[in-house]
Amino acid sequence: TAGVYLLIRFNVLLIDMFFFKMLLLLSGLTMFMAGISANYEFDLKKIIALSTLSQLGLMMSILSMGLPELAFFHLLTHAMFKALLFMCAGVIIHMMNDNQDIRFMGGISMYIPMTSLCMNISNLALCGIPFLAGFYSKDLILEMVSMSNLNMLIFFFYYFSTGLTMFYTIRLLMYLMINDYNLFSMYNLYDEDYIMLKSMFLLLFMSLVTGSFLMWMIFNYPYMIYLSFNMKMMVMYVSLIGMFMGYLISNMKIYSLNKFLVTYNL
Repeated sequence: TAGVYLLIRFNVLLIDMFFFKMLLLLSGLTMFMAGISANYEFDLKKIIALSTLSQLGLMMSILSMGLPELAFFHLLTHAMFKALLFMCAGVIIHMMNDNQDIRFMGGISMYIPMTSLCMNISNLALCGIPFLAGFYSKDLILEMVSMSNLNMLIFFFYYFSTGLTMFYTIRLLMYLMINDYNLFSMYNLYDEDYIMLKSMFLLLFMSLVTGSFLMWMIFNYPYMIYLSFNMKMMVMYVSLIGMFMGYLISNMKIYSLNKFLVTYNL
């Protein structure tokens, strides 16, 4: 993030350089590969870290297209919900007795409802669900990409990475919230960490409000974005496809660690 901020500060020096074209390609690849890697991870912290890497690739690529205000806006909104996400993951890992494998977790929302609420809302803000924080920046970024004169590869990188974001988010949600508690015997689930909960609720409020608020604060002129209806709705299409695919993949009971549950009825 510090490197992104530094490049945002120095963007006038770098504009129209060949470096920016290289940066666009590299950050598009970063988005793409981090999104793919997050789909195959079972470590809770590693999934969130790879998702952060994917968002950093998004910031760098929109910066290398010459839109620094937009990159800064996405940096700020992403800071809100990703900080909340990391705090929720830290609380969950702490309550799981320092165990980070998401295959051991499941049905968490029955035991720690407040932490799960914060986790889910920040995850959905990361996906770009409309009118949460991530929607404003991500939707504006993708519409500016649709407006600009770029080739199919960059376009594919942007939209496919957005779909992959939805993919690993729904996968995380299914693994953590939907199943029953996965019989991991040493667990310490309580929802009474009030110091964490106070700051988490503050960040929750920020990740609801800060998208529209910052958009109103830092853009001194409105972007005129003129697209057809399908191009406008492309973000929503990609998100819905990603949500559906993530649901389907998480429904396959391939990777469950406790195979003995199959013989439980016996």
